[in-house]
Amino acid sequence: MFRRILIANRGEIAQRIIRACRELGVETVAVYSQADADALHLRMADETICIGPAASSASYLDIPSIISAAEIADVEAIHPGYGFLAENSHFAEVCRSCKIEFIGPDAQTIADLGNKSRAREMAVAAKVPVVPGSDGPVNDEATAAKVAQEIGYPVMIKASSGGGGRGMRIASNEPSLLHGMRAAKAEAKAAFGDDTVYLEKFVEKGRHVEVQILGDRHGNVIHLGERDCSTQRRHQKLIEESPSPILSSKQRDKMCAAAVRLAKSAGYHNAGTVEFLVDNTGAFYFIEVNARIQVEHTVTEMVTGVDLIQEQIRIASGETLRYRQKDIVVRGHAIECRINAEDPSMDFQPSPGLISLFAPAGGPAVRVDSHCYSGYRIPPNYDSMIGKLLVHRPTRDEAIRSMMRALDEFVIEGPKTTIPLLREILEQAEFQKSQHDTKFVERFLATGTSRTAGANNAQTADSAR
Repeated sequence: MFRRILIANRGEIAQRIIRACRELGVETVAVYSQADADALHLRMADETICIGPAASSASYLDIPSIISAAEIADVEAIHPGYGFLAENSHFAEVCRSCKIEFIGPDAQTIADLGNKSRAREMAVAAKVPVVPGSDGPVNDEATAAKVAQEIGYPVMIKASSGGGGRGMRIASNEPSLLHGMRAAKAEAKAAFGDDTVYLEKFVEKGRHVEVQILGDRHGNVIHLGERDCSTQRRHQKLIEESPSPILSSKQRDKMCAAAVRLAKSAGYHNAGTVEFLVDNTGAFYFIEVNARIQVEHTVTEMVTGVDLIQEQIRIASGETLRYRQKDIVVRGHAIECRINAEDPSMDFQPSPGLISLFAPAGGPAVRVDSHCYSGYRIPPNYDSMIGKLLVHRPTRDEAIRSMMRALDEFVIEGPKTTIPLLREILEQAEFQKSQHDTKFVERFLATGTSRTAGANNAQTADSAR
C-alpha cells in the first residue's frame, strides 16, 4: 500500500479521495489554485501546496506544476479524480516516467480508449455491439454524405477525442450534416486540439446505460452492475440511478458481460465505465469507455457496498482484486441528483458567489457529497457542480419519494441552484414510470410548463430540436 498520495483535483472528489485514503492509513497531499485557498478539502489533507492562479490551465491542468508538487511532497502516487487530467494519457506517462504511480489505467490504454473511433474498433474486435456508423474517422464532407446516406438519417456527428457533449451534433439531412460537421470539428478543435470526427446512426428515444468495471494488473476484471444516466440536458447528466429500471436480467447479464469482455481485451486495469445506448427494442450498443472514476460512481457504491476509490488505490498499489464476480450483489435502488450552481430560469447560466446558508438534507439512507459550507464563495472559474445528493431505498418508487423529500429539505441560500428543477423532473410521470429517454428533459423544458426553468429554456430547447 502507498504511504503518501497527491490528489490532482479539487472540490467534492478531492474530499472523497482524502476520506478513502484516511481509512486506508494513507497520507494525503492536496494541491489548490489561488481561487481555492478556502476550499474545505485543504483542511482535511495532511499537506497542502498551491500550484498556481485561478485559471485551470495554469493550475489543475499544469502538468509541470503538479509533478513539481508531487516531488516536493515526496508522494508515491497521484490520484487524478475525474475531469482535468484524469484521462490525459500524456500526464499518466509523465507520472510513471517520474517514478510516481498514476492511479488509473496505463497511458496507452487511456490513449486508445480516449479516441472514440479507436475504441469503437476495439469494441468490434471484442464482439461488443456498436451503433451502425462510419468505418473510422470521416475526413471530408463528401465521404460524410455518402456514409450518412448508407446508414440512414438521422445521424450523430461525434468528435473522436470528445467528451461532455462537446463536438457532437445531430443531423437529419445533408444540409444539416454539412453544417453540423463544420460546427463539431471547430468545437472539437477548440476543446481537445483534435478536429477528427466520425458518424453514427442516431438512436432516437435511446437510454444511456453504463457498466462499472474494476480490473487489476493480474488480468482479473469484474463488473459492479450498471447505472442508468438517461436524465440529461445537452448530453450533461442530471440524475443517475442503479440498477437501470429498463433492463431485464437477461439484458443486464449480456451488457455486463460485454463490458468485461471489452475491458479484458483492452488489458484494462483500475476503475472504468463502459457506456451503452439502449434502443426502444432493448438492443444495446457500445458508445465509449470512460477510463477514470466518474462523478456518479457513488450510485454504484450505495447498491454494492464497494468503496470504489479505495479499490482504485489498492489496484494501483499492485494488489490483486479483492472481489470475485460472485461477491458483487446489487441491493435496493439508488438515485443521485447532481446539484449545480446554475440558474434554470436564465438558460442555466452559472451562479457563482457567496453561499450564505448551506444546510444539506439528511435522514435514513441519504448521502451528500459536497465541498460547500455556509460562508463558502463558489468561484466562477470551474465546473458549476457543487454537490451530489443520493438516496438508497429497497425499491425505485421508495427511492424517488426519498429523493423528493431530501430535495425539499436541502437548503442553499445565495446562489441559484438546480434543486427546484430536479424536484420537478422527479414529479414527471414519464420519469416515475421510467418511460424517459436522453431527450426527456429537453422535451419537458420545451413545453414551457416548468415552474423554475421558464420561457427562456422553452425557446432554447425548441430551437435546438
